[in-house]
Amino acid sequence: MEAALLGLCNWSTLGVCAALKLPQISAVLAARSARGLSLPSLLLELAGFLVFLRYQCYYGYPPLTYLEYPILIAQDVILLLCIFHFNGNVKQVTPHIAALVSSWFVLALQKWIIDLAMNLCTFISAASKLAQLQCLWKTRDSGTVSALTWSLSSYTCAILLRFVIMLALNIWVTVTVLRYQKTAIKAE
Repeated sequence: MEAALLGLCNWSTLGVCAALKLPQISAVLAARSARGLSLPSLLLELAGFLVFLRYQCYYGYPPLTYLEYPILIAQDVILLLCIFHFNGNVKQVTPHIAALVSSWFVLALQKWIIDLAMNLCTFISAASKLAQLQCLWKTRDSGTVSALTWSLSSYTCAILLRFVIMLALNIWVTVTVLRYQKTAIKAE
C-alpha cells in the first residue's frame, strides 16, 4: 500500500510538472502580454531548476528522480521567450540564454561549485517566489499571472510538506533536549 501511494505521488507530481507552466504560457499568449510576470523571478526559477538538474546528472542519479526538471526548464524557456517578445525586447533574450547554457558547464567544473550551488538552491527558489510577490505587491495587479500554474506548483510542493513538518518537530525535540540538558547540569 505504501509503495503504491508513493508511486502515485511520484507519477502525479511528474504529470503536474509536465503541464505546470502551460496555463501560464496560455494566459500570456491569449492576452498577448506578460503584464504581472516578474522576469527576475523567472530567471531565478530557471537557475534553480538548472542547478538541480545539473546536480542530479553530475552525481549520476536515476533519470526518473529528476525527469520533471528538463520539462520545467523547457516550459520556462518558452515563457521567457514570450516575456521578451511581448515586452518588445526579443534581442535581450540571447544573453540570458547564453548565461544559462554557460552555467550548465561552469557548474560541473569543480565538485565544490556544484555542491555549493545545490546548497543554495532552496534560497534561489525562495528568492524566485519573493521576486514574483514583490512584483505583484508593487504593481497591485496580477496581470496575466496564472493562478492555476501557481496552484499546480503548490501541489508539487505539498508532497514535501511531510519533510518540513518532520524538520520542525526534529528541531523542536533538539531544542527541548538541549534545554533540559542545561537544567540537569545546573541541578548537579
